[in-house]
Amino acid sequence: MILCASLVMLMTPGLAFFYGGLCGRKNVLGIMIQSFVSMGWTTVLWFTFGYSMCFGPTVHGIIGNPFTHAFLKGITLHSLYQGNAALGIPTFVHVAYQMMFAIITPALITGAFANRVTFKAYMWFLTAWLIFVYFPFCHMVWHPDGILAQWGVLDYAGGIVVHNTAGIAALASVLYVGKRKVVDSIPHSIPLVALGTGLLWFGWYGFNAGSEFQVDSVTTSAFINTDVAASFAAVTWLVVEWMNAKQPKFLGLLTGAVAGLATITPAAGYVSPATAALIGILAGVICYYAVALKNRLGWDDALDVWGVHGVGGFIGIIFLGMFADKSWNPAIVTNGLFTGGGTGFFYKQLAAVAISSAWAFVFTYGMLWIIDRITRVKVEDGVEETGLDMGLHGEVAYTDAL
Repeated sequence: MILCASLVMLMTPGLAFFYGGLCGRKNVLGIMIQSFVSMGWTTVLWFTFGYSMCFGPTVHGIIGNPFTHAFLKGITLHSLYQGNAALGIPTFVHVAYQMMFAIITPALITGAFANRVTFKAYMWFLTAWLIFVYFPFCHMVWHPDGILAQWGVLDYAGGIVVHNTAGIAALASVLYVGKRKVVDSIPHSIPLVALGTGLLWFGWYGFNAGSEFQVDSVTTSAFINTDVAASFAAVTWLVVEWMNAKQPKFLGLLTGAVAGLATITPAAGYVSPATAALIGILAGVICYYAVALKNRLGWDDALDVWGVHGVGGFIGIIFLGMFADKSWNPAIVTNGLFTGGGTGFFYKQLAAVAISSAWAFVFTYGMLWIIDRITRVKVEDGVEETGLDMGLHGEVAYTDAL
């Protein structure tokens, strides 16, 4: 579990490289610092009260008591995580593993409003979004007494908690902040994007396989399902884009892989490898056309966060409702819609993803409106033209960008 926590931690620097390569030369550091600062500030919040809000004693199934484990109070060297004490996971290991999920989730959103949000506003955003979106849904879905968990909703490693909430928040951010004045739509370094994709893919094994919290047959199926879905999605996106653009695009292959990883995440430990392959193919097609739809509608989601993570997480939860199979995970109470389980579980998954989408969108949009009254959210036109690296941070990634 310590190794898996380390792998998930590696995903945030991977995300920074992925987003950094997609941005223009004048905005590389501006987007990368938003990922790296989450590693620091989210850890502070997690240590202070975040872990307690997510995994402390439940308050009406919505949120954990923020004071029970504030500053990790009451956790000792011999404490075991009580969510499943039979596993013998030290609570400190559980604290560290879940913290890495909390770190990367808000960082995912930053690709949507790249190049046009002030750093001060982002710090307010990071803080409020964790407290009012991530922490409650983490508790509701992953705490044994959470209301959605009690309802029977499944989310193996973060389709609702991570990808759907972040993707829908990204869409709300785009609609509130508006379009960029200076659009640098051509990635400045596809090799950096490839490096980031490799780190994300590698770290995702800890993200998904580690979510079993032990080594058993489900761990191995979650591991192989992660790779199979990513591979099928990458090749599918490559082929679909090749058919449309008449050229095979490396960037499309990389983006497709991330779409497949996001989509299989909620179902990784609940389906067969054959189903994971199907989910990968569907993710490659659906997410590709979601990005095309975004472009047609004129939404300036700079790095396609909604189309990849939002849509991927959304359909992943729905696919889980369709294809969950007790023969691949005995912990499942009811099979999916297409595996003999009827409509009940499917409707629960659909309702859960609808609720999380509505809350993430409404709160994110409203929160940005409030932050805009505290400090300016969108950068001034001159700063955007200069580039956020120099305009906000007084640094440049490349000296010839001056």
